[in-house]
Amino acid sequence: MRNLLAMLSLATLAVACAPETDLSEIDAASGTVPVLAASPDQKIKIVGSSTVAPFSTTVAEQFGAISKFPTPIVETTGTGGGFKAFCQGIGPDEPSISNASRRVKPSEIELCRKAGVTQIVEIKIGYDGIVLANAKGAPEMDLTKEEIFRALAEELPDGKGGWMKNPNQTWKDVADHLPDMPILVSGPPPTSGTRDAFAELAMEGGAEEIPELAALKEEDKDLFAKKATTIRNDGKWIDSGENDTAIVQTLMKNPDSIGIMGYSFLEQNMDRLKGAHVGGTDPTFDQIASGAYGISRSMFFYVKKQNVSLVPGIEGYVSEFTQEDAWGPTGYLVEKGLIPLSAEEREAEREHALALVPMSAEGQGS
Repeated sequence: MRNLLAMLSLATLAVACAPETDLSEIDAASGTVPVLAASPDQKIKIVGSSTVAPFSTTVAEQFGAISKFPTPIVETTGTGGGFKAFCQGIGPDEPSISNASRRVKPSEIELCRKAGVTQIVEIKIGYDGIVLANAKGAPEMDLTKEEIFRALAEELPDGKGGWMKNPNQTWKDVADHLPDMPILVSGPPPTSGTRDAFAELAMEGGAEEIPELAALKEEDKDLFAKKATTIRNDGKWIDSGENDTAIVQTLMKNPDSIGIMGYSFLEQNMDRLKGAHVGGTDPTFDQIASGAYGISRSMFFYVKKQNVSLVPGIEGYVSEFTQEDAWGPTGYLVEKGLIPLSAEEREAEREHALALVPMSAEGQGS
């Protein structure tokens, strides 16, 4: 008995003195991770874009129903917030997947790298349009990108070589053909990928149509980007959180209000909302898929490859998301508003996704 107690004491001491594994010191070249026991009940944690969240949630529910793994947890944090959480480190308690309505930025890749997250797999899932929507009974809107910029920019050229605070109070102030309706736009906050894409595609695109700003772009690209993407803060634009559902509710309460959201939210609320024409083009499935609609973008999710051995089911989730019955033209995600990649793109992306090919340090697929 005395010998048994001594052995147990030595075993306890050995465990207590064992060094802790520093996950930030993982070999970046090999992507190897410490051998940690993976609990079969550990759930995949997914964070990020509110636009991608409905697709991710639908796949998660399907995956949980048909596989032996628990249903993944999907948290809406916005694209920027998702990358911030995703890049905190490696381990079963850290997010394994980050949804994004834009491509990851070099600064975010660097943030991941500093925390030891060096094996990131980028998977392009489809397309989405950014729409300016209002209530069914509200006035029709037919906008150009220049008119969008003139309505929402913080400053406009004053015609004398300088700048002035945006004076436009109504849409009719922007252009005579627009309704005499106060400018009141509910949109996503700066952490949102939808906000980033709207700023790049709509605001910068509109600024380029103004001669003074087109000239500024040639002279000083940084100043142009600042002037083109800084949205007014005088109450005409209201940050409405990361959840597009809140914007839909705002539009229902105020028929004068316009909301900036992903096409999938418009598609799911067609009984209550309508989308503005942009450049004479409707924000429809076909127009976005063809590239004719001028405010459209790609959507992605990113996988932390170093978590694959730590969280059961990640490979199965990736396989479920990228199979034809999910993301194909007749798949269940199309019913949620996903605009599919072409057949060739889907084949290439699925092959890349199943192989879990990580991005290079520069942010390109290797």
